[in-house]
Amino acid sequence: MRFTVRLTEEALSMLEEIQDRRVRAKVFERIRNLAVEPEKQGKALVAELAGFRSVRAVGQRYRVIYRIGGRVVEVLVVGIGLRRESDRAEVYSRTARVAPRR
Repeated sequence: MRFTVRLTEEALSMLEEIQDRRVRAKVFERIRNLAVEPEKQGKALVAELAGFRSVRAVGQRYRVIYRIGGRVVEVLVVGIGLRRESDRAEVYSRTARVAPRR
């Protein structure tokens, strides 16, 4: 079964913040891959992002945070960001502030 992949406006803004076109293209390709079996990709998140999943993009550097729709066959990408060594939780905390709740 194929899923429809949508990005929130905030996630689209986060994607556009990536300066390097090649990196942005790789992240976008990873997002497109979520259309097939998204429940088998990434890992389930906990705490304030419970109900969301996180998948790695561009090696270990970027994270794509998404939620799989209930009755709707859809993947909603709510956050994208660089996981920095100095602040590994930054992409998650930024997404938690803007992620739509069910």
